[in-house]
Amino acid sequence: MSMDNGTERPAPGSSGAQYGTAPPGGDEEDSASKEGTPLLEVDGLCKYFPIHGTGVLRHRAAVVRAVDDVSFRLMPGETVGLVGESGSGKTTTVRTILRALRPSRGKVLFRTNDGVQDLAQLGERRIKALRPRMQMIFQDPFSSLNPRMTAGAIVGEPLVVNRLARGSELRDRVADMLARVGLESQHAMRYPHAFSGGQRQRIGIARALILRPSLVVADEPVSALDVSVQAQVINLLMDLQQEFGVAYIFMAHDLSVVRHICDRVGVMYAGRIVEFAQTAVLFADPKHPYTKALISAVPNPDPDIGMQSVLSGEVADPADLPTGCAFHPRCVECFSPCPHIVPELNVMPDGRRVACHLHAEDARTGDGL
Repeated sequence: MSMDNGTERPAPGSSGAQYGTAPPGGDEEDSASKEGTPLLEVDGLCKYFPIHGTGVLRHRAAVVRAVDDVSFRLMPGETVGLVGESGSGKTTTVRTILRALRPSRGKVLFRTNDGVQDLAQLGERRIKALRPRMQMIFQDPFSSLNPRMTAGAIVGEPLVVNRLARGSELRDRVADMLARVGLESQHAMRYPHAFSGGQRQRIGIARALILRPSLVVADEPVSALDVSVQAQVINLLMDLQQEFGVAYIFMAHDLSVVRHICDRVGVMYAGRIVEFAQTAVLFADPKHPYTKALISAVPNPDPDIGMQSVLSGEVADPADLPTGCAFHPRCVECFSPCPHIVPELNVMPDGRRVACHLHAEDARTGDGL
């Protein structure tokens, strides 16, 4: 799916949004620095998995640094994208944020009606009480649905589990939610196998949003769908975001999708964020060599241009990272400090953050995006 060179991105949720249009450029200010409190603030998040050797003692032989010092903010109603190759740490990052995995280190500050809670420190009982406020849309719309439950039962299950509705109220709320995602009331009695891939994903979206959460994690929600329906699902997510005021963390491999739906984008490599910027700024002028390589790999509809990817090699092994910058063995702009010194995630004059020695001298003081 290709990206156009449009100059205006419709506001999230605007009707008739044209899929593939680029977001507007201009505002270099960090949206997290605007008035208001972040819904989510991730600070120094780490998730390490020990690798144990064989034998009776099973000593720790190595550590997989799946997520290593990730920090970003998410404002209410905003969409932040996380991009990177498979193995870059995107899924582990969001699973740790949602507390499907316990963080090894760091803070996950989540704003609720009772104040700001650090999800990294909460016990299982308190986390369970916050689950209705944090939901997830999964990548595979078939395997994420119980084949023995009807669509209505799947969508209504969160209400039942949290004891929020039953009887006629439950049926009415399920029917209303199905209608909002473009399905009909009679679909409630069908089983998942009777739906197309796009319809199944609509059921997954309805299930995630029926509790009116403030945060939804979308883990590559259109990658398993036909190209013909991807735009419909993306525009549905944007419409529902405007209607419910929900914030998204959106993960995808297709950068044209990210360009269309996301307000800001974090580029991840080997468990770390290497660049974080406003979407328009990132696509117009990528700074990190890895970001440039990812954007260069996006198919171009012009047959005279074709593929211009400059990325080669494999993602660094998080259990055996290279010294210095983890990307340096694949980087075409590698120079003397790269193999020896780990670059800091510095704030640039335009407000973006970049972890690259090429731009270290341009950094300014501040916490950036």
